[in-house]
Amino acid sequence: MRKKELKLVVTFHTTADAMAMEKACKEHNAPGRLIPVPRAISAGCGLSWCADLADREEIQAVMAQVGIQEEEMHECMV
Repeated sequence: MRKKELKLVVTFHTTADAMAMEKACKEHNAPGRLIPVPRAISAGCGLSWCADLADREEIQAVMAQVGIQEEEMHECMV
């Protein structure tokens, strides 16, 4: 079992936004991966983007560049 670490978790309003985020991050070689929304967080969509806390600015830059709006950005144990 993977050791839980404090991570950046980005939630989205729709599944389409989460899927667009995955595509954009792959195209821009941005770090992270899609995960189910952790139980500690309530979100409109069941998917979220998980990355290291140090990658927050890079993730935000990719989202701004492609026009993806997050629901919220959380720091939680994943």
